[in-house]
Amino acid sequence: MDTFAAVADERRGLADLLAGLTPAQQVVPSLCGSWRVHDVLAHLVMPLQVSLPRFALTMVACRGDFDRANDRLTRAQARTPFDELVVILRRKADSRFTPPGSGPEAPLADLLVHGSDIRRPLGLTRDIPPERSAAALTFLTGRPGAAFVARGTTTGLRFEAADLEWSHGDGPVVRGPADALLLALTGRQAAPDVTGDGVAILRSRLP
Repeated sequence: MDTFAAVADERRGLADLLAGLTPAQQVVPSLCGSWRVHDVLAHLVMPLQVSLPRFALTMVACRGDFDRANDRLTRAQARTPFDELVVILRRKADSRFTPPGSGPEAPLADLLVHGSDIRRPLGLTRDIPPERSAAALTFLTGRPGAAFVARGTTTGLRFEAADLEWSHGDGPVVRGPADALLLALTGRQAAPDVTGDGVAILRSRLP
């Protein structure tokens, strides 16, 4: 799989979906903390617009707290009108930017997780090619994905995708569709379609 091409395709697909949202849908709460759909879109556009020096300065201002810096820059980006953000996402779909030390699997995982953050509250669906979901799951459960997954989340658990050939780990099982596993791994409590003996353990570890 050409992962950069997959990232570009996911950006364009999400832009197509978001371009059809009503103003009311744009401000629906997402599954990602306190962010609305508009804010999640701003987050996905932010690394395409914000330079590394600006991000570094924001990190300094936030005393090295990545989450605070990310939130601050996202909220600043969210002052851009929704329709303009959609245009930027589509126009810069082919960007090959990756976070320092990460490959294209990082933006792919970010897109798949945040795509679900948006679609689920709106009752929308998208067919994700299985190889993309598998790549994102492998990334999140490996060492490179540590920045996305809270420490200890996967320890002593086995994750199994119900809709593709993918699994990780040993122990009590957490099983569900790939998109639900992506949400569960990244701390979303609102992933009701996961089952297994490991679900209660996993949820006890989430914020």
